[in-house]
Amino acid sequence: MDKNSTVFGFIGTGNMGGALAQAARHTIEGSRILLANRSPEKALALSKALEARVSDNQEIAKEADFIVLGVKPQLMEEVLAQISPVLALRRSPFLLVTMATGLTIARIRELAGRSYPVIRIMPNTPVSIGAGMVQYACSENVADSDLQAFLGAFAWAGRFSSIPEFRMDAGSAVSACGPAFADIFLEAMADGGVACGLSREQAMELAAQMLLGTAKLALESGQHPAALKDAVCSPGGTTIQGVRRLEEAGFRGAVIDAVIASYERTLELSPTHP
Repeated sequence: MDKNSTVFGFIGTGNMGGALAQAARHTIEGSRILLANRSPEKALALSKALEARVSDNQEIAKEADFIVLGVKPQLMEEVLAQISPVLALRRSPFLLVTMATGLTIARIRELAGRSYPVIRIMPNTPVSIGAGMVQYACSENVADSDLQAFLGAFAWAGRFSSIPEFRMDAGSAVSACGPAFADIFLEAMADGGVACGLSREQAMELAAQMLLGTAKLALESGQHPAALKDAVCSPGGTTIQGVRRLEEAGFRGAVIDAVIASYERTLELSPTHP
């Protein structure tokens, strides 16, 4: 594919599909972005913001080089049944990009009717501000040049990590479900600040920047979180007493259990789960 003329079509422009379309717009011109949604008004509003083209599922299936399937898992069969006749008639190469939880590459191919090249991704909500975590896996017939074109087009979304497909559900429990866990922690930190006399605005700013900076420090320094924690805990100081209370409350175990519970629920929702 010619990366300068590659067309990206988005079937489904909800929260995640719309966020990825916005990420792509930072790299490519709007004329190469096609948008379709069950609610045409939503696609129209996004098209105006991105200077992109409003389309429909069939047109995207016919014209797009990368067909991004931003639909819920329970709607995937219906959507692929609708566009599979169009895909079967195509002579130009294309790739399917799926972000549906629990639907494997094999299942997407089965629903589409042929062994098309598929990139399976699992993004999280911070992709909407360019700070996301996107894990991905590819079918065996995805050319490296096409993968690089995909990664380049969506680079603004955040960090990308290649992961074996059979580990994607575990990764999702950490990076895709994790923002909800982090938000609970963030809210609790701010509540603690308010309890100590800070205004809600001050407490939220302090807590949010603390969380952002701590995550950035962990990524950029490469140090183990335990080492970073120890650097804050002075002997006989204030921080170690807070850490002691978290340990007494089972904080660490509760977080681990939350990740495992999310992972197990993902397996239950998978069509291949026994």
